[in-house]
Amino acid sequence: MYDVVVIGAGVIGCAIARRLSAYKVRVAVLEAGADVAMGASRANSAIVHAGYDCEPGTAMARVNVAGNAMFDEWCRELSVPLKRIGSLVLAFDEADMAQVRKLYDNGMKNGVPGLEILTREQTLEKQPGLADSVVGALWAPTGAITCPYEMTIACAENAHDNGVEFYFDFSAEKITTLRDAVEVENDKNCIFRSRYVVNAAGVHADEISRLMGDDSFTIKGRKGEYVLLDRAASAFVQRVVFQAPGPLGKGVLVSPTVDGNAFVGPTAVDDSGKEDTSVSQSGIDALRAAGAKSMPGVPFGRPITSFAGIRAVPSTGDFILGRSQVNPRLIQAAGISSPGLSSAPAIAQETVEALRQAGLQLIPRGDYDPIRKKEKPFREMSMQEREAAIAKDARYGRIICRCETVTEAEIVRAIERTLGAPTLDGVKRRTRAGMGRCQGGFCAPRVMELIAKHGGVPMEKITKNGGCSRLIVGRTRQEEK
Repeated sequence: MYDVVVIGAGVIGCAIARRLSAYKVRVAVLEAGADVAMGASRANSAIVHAGYDCEPGTAMARVNVAGNAMFDEWCRELSVPLKRIGSLVLAFDEADMAQVRKLYDNGMKNGVPGLEILTREQTLEKQPGLADSVVGALWAPTGAITCPYEMTIACAENAHDNGVEFYFDFSAEKITTLRDAVEVENDKNCIFRSRYVVNAAGVHADEISRLMGDDSFTIKGRKGEYVLLDRAASAFVQRVVFQAPGPLGKGVLVSPTVDGNAFVGPTAVDDSGKEDTSVSQSGIDALRAAGAKSMPGVPFGRPITSFAGIRAVPSTGDFILGRSQVNPRLIQAAGISSPGLSSAPAIAQETVEALRQAGLQLIPRGDYDPIRKKEKPFREMSMQEREAAIAKDARYGRIICRCETVTEAEIVRAIERTLGAPTLDGVKRRTRAGMGRCQGGFCAPRVMELIAKHGGVPMEKITKNGGCSRLIVGRTRQEEK
C-alpha cells in the first residue's frame, strides 16, 4: 500500500518523486520503459526557457517563470550542469519585430526579469556570425542550457536515496478506483495499490487519465528532429538562438550544449503519432535551411548524429495540473510540452501542494537529504586529480570510450547505480560513453562486457534501450564452451 503512485519517470515524474521524498510518505514510480528519461526527457532542446513566449495567465506561464528561477538551486543540489548563457529571438523583418515586441510584452506580464529589445548592432554584440538579414532581437538573460536526461537521472537517484521505489517495464493497462484507494494493474496482473495517483505519463497521459474516468483532454504527438554537431566545430555559437515563433511552437533554434557540442532543431511534425522517433531526409533539409537562415556559418559538414523526440501537445493548449475534477484521487501533471523541462521544479512543487489539498498528510522527514553526490568526470579532472583517482581505483586508468574519455571505473559505477536493468543507452546517458564522434563504434562492445560482468545481464539479453532492442542474438559455440 503506497500513499502515492507516480506514473511516468520522465523529468516531471522524477521531479515530483524527489519533492515527495522530503516527506514521510510511501511513494512508487511506475515507468513503462526500461529506464528513466525514456521519452521526451531524453530528446529535447535542453533549454531552460525564460518564460516570455507563454500566454500570460496560463499555468504554463506561471510554472515556466517559477521553474526557471528554481533551476540554480536544483542543479546545485543535484550536481547537474547549468549555464546561464541567455537566449535571443531573432527578427528578420518588421513583421518579426512586431512578434518580438509581443514576446517582450508577454514576458513583462509573466514577470520575466531582464528582457530587452535589441537593435541589430546590439544583437551582434551578443552573438556574432548572425545572418545579414537580422534586424534585431529579444534578449532574455535568464535563458539557460542544461542536460535534460541528467536532470531526470539526478532527480530519480536523489528520490531513491530518500526512499522512493522505482519499477520499470510497467505499463498501466487497468486502473480501478476504490472507496479509499486506487489499484494500478499491468498486463501481467501485477497490482499497485495507492491512495493517490499522479499522472506524469507524457504523451500517454490522456490514456492514463481516461483509465481513471477523466476524458477531459487528449494529447497528440509532435515530432521534433535535431542535428547534433561535432564538439570541435561548436565555437560558432555562444547563445541560444531562436527565430520568431510560428504556429507550431518556438521554431528551429541553434544552440550550444552543456557538454560542448552544438545542435540545430527541432522541426515540428504535427500528428506524428506518439512513438515515431525516426529522422527523415526532409527534416534534415529543413534544419539546414532554417539553421542557415539564422547563422550562415553553421558547420553542417561536421555532424555527429541526428535524432528525434516527441512532444506532448494537449488539446487544452495549456498544461493540465492539479486535482482532477472527475476523480479526486487523480492528480494531473499532464500535457507537458515545451517548456516542460524549465517548469519541472515548479510543477513538482505545485503537485505536492495539490496532494496536500486532496487530503494527503505531508510530514517533513528529519533525515531528508536534497544533495545528490556525483563524482567529478575523469575528462574534467586535472592531471593531479586523475593520478589520485587511479591510485585509489586502478579502473580509472583504463579508458573505455576514447571520444569522451570515459573510464572503466565510471562505467561500472553507472551500472551499479542504475535503478532498473542496465542498458547500453542508459550507460551512455550516465557517462557519455558512446556519445562522441564514433557514436559507440569503439566502446559499445566493451561497455556491454562491463554490463554483463557488473550488471548481471547475460550478453545475449543486453539491450540498447529496453524492450526488444537486443544487440546479440545468441552465443557462439566457443562462448558456450
